[in-house]
Amino acid sequence: MGKRKKSSRKPQGKKKNDPLPTVFTCLFCNHEKSVTVKIEKKLGIGELECKVCGQRFQCGVNYLSAPVDVYSEWIDAADAVAKDKGTGSGSALGPASRPGPKQSAAGRFDDDGEDLGYEGDGIVPDDEDD
Repeated sequence: MGKRKKSSRKPQGKKKNDPLPTVFTCLFCNHEKSVTVKIEKKLGIGELECKVCGQRFQCGVNYLSAPVDVYSEWIDAADAVAKDKGTGSGSALGPASRPGPKQSAAGRFDDDGEDLGYEGDGIVPDDEDD
């Protein structure tokens, strides 16, 4: 019961990576495949434009950046603007919006050092019978 000989195995082919998309859905007009991204790596600029509504966005990129990175920065910037305006009942971005950043461990403590934790209705305190 030894190992099989190497000559009996067939050579594995290279994995083919699917290319990352360069065309996306617009956050404002919700048209699919209407947003195109162009990256000028020599200038360090990523540009995004919607063909339908004309929405434009520009951000800085580096040599590792891909069109998906420019699109995700656009989403983050749009969320930040919507959050600053205090829309309250929801964002104007529709279903493509993402939740805000999670609260860090340092942010869960107030100035007194007490743990704020979860204070919802679903938590019932233990009965302390002596």
